[in-house]
Amino acid sequence: MNFNNEASIVLVVDDVPENLAVLHDALDESGYTVLVANSGDTALLRAAEAQPHIILLDAVMPGIDGFETCRQLKSNLATRHIPVIFMTGLTEAEHVVNAFNAGGNDYVTKPLRTSEVLARIASHMQTAKLVDQARSALDAFGNAVIAMTPRDGKIVWQTPLARTLMQGYMVNTELPAWLQATQLAHSQGLAHPPLTLARGSRRLIFSAAEFSENEQWMIVLREESDTVQIEKLMASFKLTQRESEVLNWVIKGKTNRDIGDILGTSPRTVNKHLEHVFVKLGVETRTSAASVALARIERS
Repeated sequence: MNFNNEASIVLVVDDVPENLAVLHDALDESGYTVLVANSGDTALLRAAEAQPHIILLDAVMPGIDGFETCRQLKSNLATRHIPVIFMTGLTEAEHVVNAFNAGGNDYVTKPLRTSEVLARIASHMQTAKLVDQARSALDAFGNAVIAMTPRDGKIVWQTPLARTLMQGYMVNTELPAWLQATQLAHSQGLAHPPLTLARGSRRLIFSAAEFSENEQWMIVLREESDTVQIEKLMASFKLTQRESEVLNWVIKGKTNRDIGDILGTSPRTVNKHLEHVFVKLGVETRTSAASVALARIERS
């Protein structure tokens, strides 16, 4: 698949103006939008604000060097998904290892060969754009998805809906612990239940959807609430508000007496509502009503 370089943003980070000028001209002639930074601090700000598709990063700079800059980029949820290509005159094995340990995706050695730099950028850019397209598709369909590294519980990327949902819940400790437990169960061939976080009448449910990739796991988020569920029941079965409330509590296993206490009415009245529910759902028992209702809700 071919991608047009237009609108593809490259951030070049180097403390030597001459190097910036050469790279800027080469990238600009190839159709890229080029941003420049002459220090690690400036690079961190530019990357967070502009969200470039790729970063060319000098390894040796005064102040925050390239290795530390990369570590900070990868520790920031807003920038950790951006591929980083190191530019270095340091060819010793330890420096190459440092580049990858810091989170770099690739490296080129100085003096730079422009054709090699452009080829490596094009390769990483294609991969990055394919990932962006996949995320955009998830966003377009309103999916709340996060990708996490199971070894440390860090979020690699997330869709906007997932970010919005998690902002309303305290997930700092529960999510990494659940991920570790899920990973352990998976290694033993066992299933592990989803993580459910409650906030009032609302619940945020995390389910592991993809285990095949050891580096990243796909986690699907789904928010449920009594209000939303009652509205779904009303719409699905043409129930009244009170009939939907009764059915909602039947699904949760409550008795008529329990439901009466919750709704502030008598068990006899609850039973009358339940009779209407049975007719509208075409069932004869509480168990059947709960089963039919849950099946419909899960499909909606």
